[in-house]
Amino acid sequence: MVNYFELYELPVSFSPDATAVKKKFYELSRMYHPDRFTLTDDNSRAEALRMAAINNDAYKVLQNADATMSYILKINELLTNEEKYNLPPDFLMEMMDLNESISEYEMDPENETYKNDAHNMLNAQLEAWEADVQPLTEQFEKGNTSKELLLQIKDYYFRKKYLLRILERINTFATR
Repeated sequence: MVNYFELYELPVSFSPDATAVKKKFYELSRMYHPDRFTLTDDNSRAEALRMAAINNDAYKVLQNADATMSYILKINELLTNEEKYNLPPDFLMEMMDLNESISEYEMDPENETYKNDAHNMLNAQLEAWEADVQPLTEQFEKGNTSKELLLQIKDYYFRKKYLLRILERINTFATR
């Protein structure tokens, strides 16, 4: 697995420098552009295509905070694809209230109160998530790369995934 931070010559960070990421992306895009390899052998063309694809993937990940969080957890072997994660019961109880509010909205979409309640509850949860995870990522940025800290961040990663699924549910229903 190619380490995107090493490829882009950046320190591992939950918030990599956007300007440096973009600059390195364009530099590598020029370096591995397929037009530069039209007169080379098949192996060189294949390697250029592979590197161009890796560069595109790295750029997508490092430009998205949630994808960057997932990637850091993966390179530290604390997250796997399709992992089933058990969220804490207290969080799930809070989500029951939020889901009930959304169900009320779905049953009566014309009722602005239900719609506003659902959105307000979700926004409050997302703001609370941000407030809770920020000190953890700041600790990481200051050099605490311990497994214990990363496991706490992993818990918040899965909480946000849950909240984003609820947001998707609201948005899907609202566009019907």
